[in-house]
Amino acid sequence: FRIMAGKVKWVTDIEKSVLINNFEKRGWIQVAENEDWNFYWMSVQTIRNVFSVETGYRLSDDQIVNHFPNHYELTRKDLMVKNIKRYRKELEKEGSPLAEKDENGKYIYLDFVPVTFMLPADYNLFVEEFRKNPSSTWIMKPCGKAQGKGIFLINKLSQIKKWSRDSKTSSFVSQSSKEAYVISLYINNPLLIGGKKFDLRLYVLVSTYRPLRCYMYKLGFCRFCTVKYTPSTSELDNMFVHLTNVAIQKHGDDYNHIHGGKWTVSNLRLYLESTRGKEVTSKLFDEIHWIIVQSLKAVAPVMNNDKHCFECYGYDIIIDDKLKPWLIEVNASPSLTSSTANDRILKYNLINDTLNIAVPNGEIPDCKWNKSPPKEVLGNYEVLYDEEMAQSDGPERDLRSRPGQSTGAKGNRARDLGKPVLTTWK
Repeated sequence: FRIMAGKVKWVTDIEKSVLINNFEKRGWIQVAENEDWNFYWMSVQTIRNVFSVETGYRLSDDQIVNHFPNHYELTRKDLMVKNIKRYRKELEKEGSPLAEKDENGKYIYLDFVPVTFMLPADYNLFVEEFRKNPSSTWIMKPCGKAQGKGIFLINKLSQIKKWSRDSKTSSFVSQSSKEAYVISLYINNPLLIGGKKFDLRLYVLVSTYRPLRCYMYKLGFCRFCTVKYTPSTSELDNMFVHLTNVAIQKHGDDYNHIHGGKWTVSNLRLYLESTRGKEVTSKLFDEIHWIIVQSLKAVAPVMNNDKHCFECYGYDIIIDDKLKPWLIEVNASPSLTSSTANDRILKYNLINDTLNIAVPNGEIPDCKWNKSPPKEVLGNYEVLYDEEMAQSDGPERDLRSRPGQSTGAKGNRARDLGKPVLTTWK
């Protein structure tokens, strides 16, 4: 019985119970139900099975699934960085102003991921970069894990010796015998509130990659560490100082189970407007939107844009003390469990609004629909980018669309003193 969303007629309550239990065992989680159709939220593993050539599954027009077949091009840490690097190079080759660099060779507009290498493949390149600034701190993350598992910080080459060579034989070890990691320059000057580090969890819904159409969820939140931040090397092993993941912080002695160490994005915005000013805050959030759109554009050419698919991503963004946002990673299965009462309300609304866009008006799904739902069904989502609407505008308009910025002479950004032009993704 292969169904994700489609018309179902139950013969008996017993048959219904058996089928639902079978779905749950397979990782298909029932999210919504009415008399005509049932909707199942699939796990990443189940999606692999559905789109595997071995299974022979074929989705009908009234079946839609909540992941793209190769979503990992964006959600695996190493592939995300690889695709963003490729995207930059392609824009550079085309002579696009988006790929403009400053006098030091840094991207002016596309510098939104920390310097990153894949280990063990890029070990020699990493060593070369590390030696330019031996006092720097780097963060190691396994490519295919989540919830902060396997993450640690380093500030000495000796700490990652096993990714370079076998210490007993001094011979290079086969790369396939080691788990793949990414190593990124650690953002050691994060913006602090109350002395504590935090990051943003933002939800972005993509209904189609070609043409790209995506939506930003207005009810994101900040996740705070439970222990005050210090860049001291003596605290590199203290994950309660450095990692914002709730899966880690909830085990800390100072974790607050009532608010869960979380702030709403709207509260963060109010705080920044009162401490840094409204214009600076608006520019920050516009840059965050810019980062998200560019990351989606980077993977759009390689994404398998199956007409049966949509996806709700969890974006993790860190803001440094200069109010520069950095893309840390993108999650294919952002947690839908709730740790607080506010969490429960937020995630209930998130699922509800996502389904209303994926299946407008609760109708039987049809993958042949025009995937541009009416404004009244968006709920807490807002259109972030619509390629069809923006296709007549070139990259110059894309640059001008960033409030507070206009392009001047090569390598310079001039302050736009006039009224900000509406962003092309609005």
